[in-house]
Amino acid sequence: MAEITATAVKELREKTGAGMMECKKALTEADGNEDRAVEILRTRGLAGAEKKAGRIAAEGAVGSYIHMGGKVGVLVEVNCETDFVARGDDFQTFLKDIAMHIAAMSPQYISKEDVPESALAKEREIELERLKNDEAMAKKPADVLSKIVDGRVSKYYETACLLEQPFVKDQSSTVGELVKGLTARIGEKIAIRRFTRYKMGEGLEKKEGDFGAEVAEMLGR
Repeated sequence: MAEITATAVKELREKTGAGMMECKKALTEADGNEDRAVEILRTRGLAGAEKKAGRIAAEGAVGSYIHMGGKVGVLVEVNCETDFVARGDDFQTFLKDIAMHIAAMSPQYISKEDVPESALAKEREIELERLKNDEAMAKKPADVLSKIVDGRVSKYYETACLLEQPFVKDQSSTVGELVKGLTARIGEKIAIRRFTRYKMGEGLEKKEGDFGAEVAEMLGR
């Protein structure tokens, strides 16, 4: 059996728009033959999501999720092309899953493109300062430090951007890959347009002693 490399999986994903795991499975089934893997993905309705990216998605629905007894709540708008798809089980399941993911993972932005330059500059500044405070790293040339910072900023995207985050229910796929997979499967463009995450008490200062009282309550005192 042919060895399925990460590069081969990445190239098939870029070519078809299917998820990483689907591409790996298709390549394994095709014994490493890319053309055959493309055919497998097409028969399963998983290829071609990229071709739908330019369409207008003006329908859709707003989903919600409440967690921890009302301590965390999420509203998210996901768009598609027709009301028929919006009312379908696949779309509604996806909507609920994304709302739950946002509640659990607390992304700040939807995509890399949404991250302000000021936020990236601040992140680079923080990471560079960390390297300078590390004796082993501080001695490295400036260009090497710059590349290390670039790598760490890429990791920042995985934390801050919804589409770059590993899906909370399946860490082998990102949210962005789930969007592409659903787009290919149902034949319509799917887009996460906006979301709001609420956390009880966020931004409010608690009175002194509250924390101690909470701990005592947890211990049943």
